[in-house]
Amino acid sequence: MSVASSARIRAKQRPGDRIFSTTAVVAGGLIVATLGAVALFLIIQSLPALPATRDEASILRTNFWEYVGPLIFGTVWAALLALVMALPLSLGIALFITHYAPRRLAAVLGYIVDLLAAVPSVVFGLWGIGVLAPAVQPLYQWLNANLGWIPLFAGEVSGTGRTILTAAIVLAVMILPIMTAINREIFLQTPTLHEEAALALGATRWEMIRMAVLPFGAPGILSAGVLGLGRALGETMAVAMVLSATGGISFRLLTSENPSTIAANIALSFPEAFATNINVLIATGLILFIVTFAVNAIARWIIGRRKEFSGAN
Repeated sequence: MSVASSARIRAKQRPGDRIFSTTAVVAGGLIVATLGAVALFLIIQSLPALPATRDEASILRTNFWEYVGPLIFGTVWAALLALVMALPLSLGIALFITHYAPRRLAAVLGYIVDLLAAVPSVVFGLWGIGVLAPAVQPLYQWLNANLGWIPLFAGEVSGTGRTILTAAIVLAVMILPIMTAINREIFLQTPTLHEEAALALGATRWEMIRMAVLPFGAPGILSAGVLGLGRALGETMAVAMVLSATGGISFRLLTSENPSTIAANIALSFPEAFATNINVLIATGLILFIVTFAVNAIARWIIGRRKEFSGAN
């Protein structure tokens, strides 16, 4: 074999190609560098808080880990409640837009969903305080009276309605638009031949959706859920405004004893923090950073393990 035939043939790169490839590499590197810089800052600033006690930081009752434990619970608990409420609704809305609604109505609903994603969190917080909390009071009373034997609905109902369940409902409304938009785009990408084949075999519209659309969109549904969960974990102002937090760990949804979340606690406590208290709050931010990173890593692991999700890799 001659040297000429064995030599690797390379396509001639134009200046535009080199500029584009360089820009893409730099942009990707900036993302990694920014993430690393944030993580490094959080770690450095958190080191004084990890061994701290009440004598060193007045915000602590005993030590850092007993302080951050209830906050982790409240963050994950509120986010999971929001996800449980928002995911089925987002699937239903996305399926209605893509497979049931007339074309003109579907276009209008799509625009409305996209606009809802741009509403500031402060507006959702004001809506939660002024409209939602008073409106759910009768429902909470009914749940407590009829389903009080379930631990989630037991206890004395809050007189203000500003409970962890109300905060979770606000979070569900906030993450609903972005989850619906992702699910809608995924369902629109379902191969038409798959849908027509299912209908040709005698399947109803729902059976076609169950056999062709949902399996094809499974990776996108998981991605939408993870993205919504990530936003719910890190939401600050709406939760800080709506939730009347008392601290501690409690699974009860209707009482005035509510755990706080990490992001809301930082927003409410940081203006008055000083000295080591600032490091404590930054350390709780590091914990939130780790939790969010772990959630995304687990989701990617699930996608990589399941064969039907292989197309998402």
